[in-house]
Amino acid sequence: MSDSTDPTTALDGNAAAGVLSSVFTTELTAAVAWCLGCGRGAALADAAFFVDAPGAVLRCRGCEGVLVRVVVAPDRTWLDLHGVAVLELPVGP
Repeated sequence: MSDSTDPTTALDGNAAAGVLSSVFTTELTAAVAWCLGCGRGAALADAAFFVDAPGAVLRCRGCEGVLVRVVVAPDRTWLDLHGVAVLELPVGP
């Protein structure tokens, strides 16, 4: 059995393109975000959404911790999921 952290079996990060493209085409408001701060799991649609900052912020309704920050500029987008312990994405139509 191989060790998933064994550098001799590691592929280049470009090999993740397929799995990442399938994840980021999902409707994310239906995804369940598990808060790193309080452990609460709820759909992102349930989070408090604030847009009165340089970017958009989603906060946990359990502890008000920041779950997600998004900043969109003309040439790039920054996505910070630092407050999400796990993001559970629905699969299917």
